[in-house]
Amino acid sequence: MFAKVFILITFFLSFGNTSEDIPAEKKNSLYHKEYYETGKTKSAGWIYNGAKNGYWRFYHPNGKISEQGYYKNDQRIKYWYFYNEKGIRANEGHYQNGKRTNWWLFYDDAGRVNHKCQLTGGIKNGYCLTYNGKELASAEKYKNGKKVKEWFSFSSFRRENNLSDLK
Repeated sequence: MFAKVFILITFFLSFGNTSEDIPAEKKNSLYHKEYYETGKTKSAGWIYNGAKNGYWRFYHPNGKISEQGYYKNDQRIKYWYFYNEKGIRANEGHYQNGKRTNWWLFYDDAGRVNHKCQLTGGIKNGYCLTYNGKELASAEKYKNGKKVKEWFSFSSFRRENNLSDLK
C-alpha cells in the first residue's frame, strides 16, 4: 500500500513543478518502482513518456542488486553492471542502442576478472583475453562472432597483432 501511495505522490509532484529551470523530460518524468510478491524491490528507475529513461536498478528476489545502468527510450545505453545472487559482480560493459559493444569484463565466482572481450552489436568482434588469476592465459581473435585465431604465448600474440587494437 505504501509503495502505491509513494508512486502516486511522486507522479503528481512530477507534474506540479512549472519552473523554467527544469528540463521538459524531468518535468514529465516518473520515478517508478516494482516489487516482488515478498515486498522486496524488483526494479526502480525513471520513466519518461512511457519508456525507461535515465538510471535504473534491478534486484534479485533475495534483495541483492542484479543489474544497474542507464536507459534511453527503453534501450540500454552507457555502462552497465551485472551481479550474481550473492551480490558479486558477474560482468560489466558498454551498451549502445540496446546492444553490447566495446570491451566487456566477465568475472569468476570470487569476483576476479576471468576474461574480457570486444563486442560489436552484442557479438564477439575483436579480441577476447582469458586470465588465470592475474596472468594472461590466452588471447583469441573473433570476426563477426567466429573465432579466427588463438594464442597461448604473449610474444607470438604481439608479433602478429597491433597492441593498440586492445584499447
